[in-house]
Amino acid sequence: MTKVLIADDHAIVRAGLRQIVADTDDLVVAGEAANGYEAIEFTRRNPCDVVLLDIAMPGKDGLNTLKELKAEKPQLPVLILSMYPEEQYAVRLLKAGASGYLTKESAPQELVAAIRKVAKKGRYVSAALAEKLAFLLDDDGTRQPHERLSDREYQVMVMMASGKTASEVAEVMCLSVKTISTYRVRALRKMGMRTNAEFAFYAMKEGLLG
Repeated sequence: MTKVLIADDHAIVRAGLRQIVADTDDLVVAGEAANGYEAIEFTRRNPCDVVLLDIAMPGKDGLNTLKELKAEKPQLPVLILSMYPEEQYAVRLLKAGASGYLTKESAPQELVAAIRKVAKKGRYVSAALAEKLAFLLDDDGTRQPHERLSDREYQVMVMMASGKTASEVAEVMCLSVKTISTYRVRALRKMGMRTNAEFAFYAMKEGLLG
């Protein structure tokens, strides 16, 4: 039996995922976590074969939770299940060590197939994302402006593009407003922009806002 840890801050989502796993003969729920801290603590104390991880959680978000999980348990497969479109975070999460990425619009049978594949140390991505990854591997060295950003800079850029203020972004990321402002300035400079309005226009054009 493949033991699955479900990490999502919404109880109703966890209940739905738990039911999908329960309806499958070769999978079992090892436990649940409502945030990144709980997920990390669970893996320290309990055996599991796959972590099903939401990216948008309070306190410690999915990206940072993923990095910490992989630092402590490099061989533990982490499958990202997110409300965000693949274009927004998938490539960064895969580079950070995720074994796969699915949107929450995926069918239950696709989720089960993804869990089974990553449990066997495989990778799971959609056909569209696989094509994008192949394109990146063939990249001639020219990258889109947002691909030059660090993970933190990218998160700040996307949230500000969606209309959040520096204070709101700071609260979500559990950082100071000064730190957020520093990331904003760096992102603007790397992307050759000057205002949040340019962030917003760019993000909408590239489909980064969902």
